[in-house]
This record gives sequence, structure tokens and C-alpha cells, in this order.
Amino acid sequence: MKNVTHSFVFLAHWPSAGSFGLNTDILATNLINLTVVVGVLIFFGKGVLKDLLDNRKQRILSTIRNSEELRRGTIEQLEKARIRLQKVELEADEYRMNGYSEIEREKANLINATSISLEQLEKSKNETLYFEKQRAMNQVRQRVFQQAVQGAIGTLNSCLNTELHFRTIRANIGILGAMEWKR
Repeated sequence: MKNVTHSFVFLAHWPSAGSFGLNTDILATNLINLTVVVGVLIFFGKGVLKDLLDNRKQRILSTIRNSEELRRGTIEQLEKARIRLQKVELEADEYRMNGYSEIEREKANLINATSISLEQLEKSKNETLYFEKQRAMNQVRQRVFQQAVQGAIGTLNSCLNTELHFRTIRANIGILGAMEWKR
């Protein structure tokens, strides 16, 4: 409190208004200057500072609003992407299952076609064997017949003479002629 009264006493000792002088008390003059500067700054700077702070506040609020809108938009896009992902996963599972069933169908068709081909091949093989067997038997018959005919001709040639031969021919011609008349 004593300091405050000294200040007022000090103010009372100021020189009169008509004179000009230097105050060499640094502490007293700095305090007065600082008070004046702070007062002027508060008086004039209050509006500017308030405008700057309001502008800053509005920018922060608009940034927060924009961030919230972006967050909501991002959440919506994320939900849409999740839904699309689920749809794609379902379609992939469906394609996979259809693919597996298609593979199984193709496998069964291939097995059936192979089985049919094998049966036809077996049938063809059996038919070929049968025909080859028949052909071989016919060839053997022809050879046996040829050998029998050659043996009979050889026996006839050795046993028959020309006269007996002509008589046999005439008898056979007679039999053939009688058969023709019956028809």
C-alpha cells in the first residue's frame, strides 16, 4: 500500500504543464509507458484480436464440420464397399460351387463317354476277332478242299483211264440235263 501512495505523491511532484523536462526515474517512466502501450493495444487491438480469434474459430469450426461430413461420407462409402464385398464373395462362392459342379458333371460325362467308347472298342475287337476267325477257318477249309480235290484228281487220274473218264463225264452231263428238265 505504501508503494501506491508513493506513486500518487510522485505524481503530485510532477513539473507543471508549462515546462518540459526529462524524468530520469527509469522504473516510473517504463511503468507509465507500458501502461499506455498496453492500454492502447487493448483499446485498439481488442477489435482486431477479436476478429482474428473469431475468424480462427470459424475456420476451426468449418474444418471440424467438413471433417465430420468427410467422416460420414467415408463411413457410407465403407459400408457400401463392405456390402459390395459381401455380394462379390457370395458371387465368387456361387461361381466356385457352379464350377465344382460343372467339373463333376464334365468328369461324369467323360467317364460315361470313355466307358461307351471302351464298350464299342471291345465290341469292335470281338467282331474283328470273329471275322478273322471265320476268315481263317474259310481259308483252312479252302486249302483242305483244294488238297482233297487235288488228291481226288490225282487218285482219279492214276486210277482212271480215258475211257472211264469219258463215261463219268457223260453220266454227269446226263444227271445235269435231267435236273434242268425238271425245273
